[in-house]
Amino acid sequence: MSTKSTSSTAAINDQRKSSRLANIKPSKAIVTAKREATACKKNHLKIKKASDTFYVKDIYEGAIKAKNMIRGMTGIVYDRSMADHRCLWDDNYPECPERFIKTLERCEELGLIDRCKIIEPRLASDDELLMKHTQEQIDILKATDGSEDLEKLEKLSSKYDAIYIHPSTYRLSLLSTGSTINLFESICRGDVQNGMAIIRPPGHHAMKAEYCGYCFFNNVAIASEKILADGLAKKILIIDWDVHHGQATQQMFYNDPRVVYFSIHRYENGEFWPNLKESNYHYVGEDEGIGYNFNVPLNKTGMKNADYLAIFQQVLLPMAYEFGPDLIVVSAGFDSAIGDEKGEMEITPAFYSHLLSPLLGLARGKVAVILEGGYCLESLSESAALTLRTLLGDPCPMIETLDVPCASIRETILNVIYTHKPYWNCYQYQETYSINSQPSNNDDTERHLPVVIYNGDETKPEFYLTRDCYPIQSEIFLRNVHDRLNNLKKFTNLNKAPNRVALIYDTEMLKHFNYTDNDHPESPERISGIFTKHEEFELIKRCHIMQGRIATEEELLLVHTKEHIKMVMDTSKLKPSTLAKQSRDYDSVFLNKDTWTSACTAAGSVLSIVDSVLNCESQSGVAIVRPPGHHAAEDLPSGFCLFNNVAIAAKYAIKHHSLSRVLIVDWDIHHGNGTQSLLEDDPNILYISLHRYDNANFYPKSKDANYDVVGNNKGEGFNVNIPWNRRKMGDAEYVAAFQQIIMPIAYQFNPELVLISAGFDACIGDSLGGYAVTPEAFGLFTHWLMSLANGRVILALEGGYNVNSIAYAMTMCTKALLNDPLPPLLFNNNGPCSSAVTTIKNVINTQKKYWPNLVFQAALPKEKVIPDPEYNQTEYKSESKIAIEQLQSEKLKETSDLTLKLAELAINSESCSTKK
Repeated sequence: MSTKSTSSTAAINDQRKSSRLANIKPSKAIVTAKREATACKKNHLKIKKASDTFYVKDIYEGAIKAKNMIRGMTGIVYDRSMADHRCLWDDNYPECPERFIKTLERCEELGLIDRCKIIEPRLASDDELLMKHTQEQIDILKATDGSEDLEKLEKLSSKYDAIYIHPSTYRLSLLSTGSTINLFESICRGDVQNGMAIIRPPGHHAMKAEYCGYCFFNNVAIASEKILADGLAKKILIIDWDVHHGQATQQMFYNDPRVVYFSIHRYENGEFWPNLKESNYHYVGEDEGIGYNFNVPLNKTGMKNADYLAIFQQVLLPMAYEFGPDLIVVSAGFDSAIGDEKGEMEITPAFYSHLLSPLLGLARGKVAVILEGGYCLESLSESAALTLRTLLGDPCPMIETLDVPCASIRETILNVIYTHKPYWNCYQYQETYSINSQPSNNDDTERHLPVVIYNGDETKPEFYLTRDCYPIQSEIFLRNVHDRLNNLKKFTNLNKAPNRVALIYDTEMLKHFNYTDNDHPESPERISGIFTKHEEFELIKRCHIMQGRIATEEELLLVHTKEHIKMVMDTSKLKPSTLAKQSRDYDSVFLNKDTWTSACTAAGSVLSIVDSVLNCESQSGVAIVRPPGHHAAEDLPSGFCLFNNVAIAAKYAIKHHSLSRVLIVDWDIHHGNGTQSLLEDDPNILYISLHRYDNANFYPKSKDANYDVVGNNKGEGFNVNIPWNRRKMGDAEYVAAFQQIIMPIAYQFNPELVLISAGFDACIGDSLGGYAVTPEAFGLFTHWLMSLANGRVILALEGGYNVNSIAYAMTMCTKALLNDPLPPLLFNNNGPCSSAVTTIKNVINTQKKYWPNLVFQAALPKEKVIPDPEYNQTEYKSESKIAIEQLQSEKLKETSDLTLKLAELAINSESCSTKK
């Protein structure tokens, strides 16, 4: 019914009212009902009006918005008065001022602080503290402010676990919290790109109504709550890599789906401090927050870089990209670093850069690092400084070759995946089995059975020790740690090139075109369009522009025969009719009189970039070149390719720059059959290709592109094919391949140079490829690869035939190399399609014999096999409803609880007008 007819009916009814009834007031219930009906009708009209409007999303929307996303400064907040907080009755107490002082000194020594924007420290207000703490806890600490009664201070400290109180503690705790809030706000408002708070006292053990573990107010929790309350972020991911479980932060967000809390901590089945049941892997959150709490308990000491990397690659990063946070917060304790008396782990200082780097690709680069623990002064200061260096955009230092993840971390990772699989769609790579069935004779899949073990003791003493309550390391041990850290410093290359990105584009390559087909997809506009887009995004002035050059015959002979080179050279002397006839002798190749010069310029230009990067003139490089190269074989052109530019570059880097490990990642939608054939015997070059395969029905239609082709002779295991067998693969599938295959293998290979055969025909809008990978996804893949090889990454254009798509895609890659923040990927949270999951599993099962870090393919139970968590109701806001029992039923859910809730809300919304 229209508004007009409704008004007319109301007027007629008013005229029919008798004067006797005219003065009678209707009941409140009737008035309320009428108002609700009117509101519902108005809402219905708005919905109807909105439904008549159709919006067509621009497939390049993310890339277009990224034009103005330019890297900002890194913020830093600290206050030198934070050195005042100390234990007055024990000079050897590990939470000491030197932790703060030495960290600042190392940052200053490396010239890092001068490169940062200083964020003003400030005191937190009571209202801010009350977001996560009780008034009583605030008042107790406030009463100690300025007190010189040491006996009273020590007695009060003894009531809490691992606490000392100094006359300045109250003020400095306020300063730590307020400074953290200021940093968060500066990042979320865009005043800085990212930042670090070098502060103390730390915060992640400070509970709602109890000081604990050197912590008084929970800096990270309070600042996160403030940011959420102020609407500066809707979703926050907190990563706590302190070696002690941040139980207080967990408790404060345990029911909250806006915050994912992810903690990696030493546990030893509850025998390590804080000795809590709730620190185990099956505490996953409750109520609306179920599935949003991650504990990764480490049940042995001596965990190494490979163990932590496996946690990130197998558990954290897949979830993080599905969650899509607006802000990343790192509770950065460095007590898992080498030499720490408490952690007893083996993480090298440089490796923290590698943990942080992939996080910078999330949340538009909004990352806040907050200092927590760390008690070996040498490793703490070095680790913290290299973390700040990474925030500043410096390349991740190369690290020692990784060991294989240990059996203990494998068990923990599988346990965590098992408990979180019902709530997240990213954990699809382990098979399932029923505990009530026996494996068949032909089933050799390993079965993993999660078990919950707790050997700790949660009994609280009446008073806690305040002196001599920490481990003591021998002089011999300390000398060994000192020597080892010094050796690591010498090994760690902290150099960076003066130019962040070298770029080559030469108009000589425009002269190669098809005489007989003006609409041929491999057109000159491919590279001119890319260069124009770089100009439009104002990237040219930010890059080191280089001139192209002609490759020499000697350089071409690194992979091609003399006969092949002569054939291409002779094209410059032939008539167009002869060239057209000769082209028909080859597979998808056209030739003209300028083909030789263009092809030599393409190959030579890539080599110029290689020289610039490996001579430390440029950190990375972009070669906007054509004709492409990855289909060109030793003695045969193919698929628009004359010379194999990237294969030549890899051999050149090894021969002329004495490299021993070069990684090639080929993400062109077509399998680089030429590159594979040229390098299949070479153990110095790892070739990884993601390509559309369609069971050998997609060009180049060869079974050599399948996952079981792994290289030959000494090169066996150094060829990795990831063949897709379905149309319309997109961001979710490619992200999964990078996380599950490419990055784990690449890290174990530990390359000295990364070459990307950057074809963009898998990009959305490319009719030849038919896939839907977004331009910003290619930027993200580039960002991930930048953590390898000290950031020495070179992109060389291969295919891609939608001029707009390749222009945006390569521009996003260049922006990534320039360390600009990247727009978030908005792929379907249902995760990768089943066909992609099958491919990924096949590749892993094939490659695991060559790359032993691929060890997480054990089958997990379908049934619920672990007990429900035991909740201490004084620690959590609400009584436990033991919702986990229902969610971890025998039938695993195929969709996440969040998706189901949203669907239910949508149904309720659609029926709103009918119900009212």
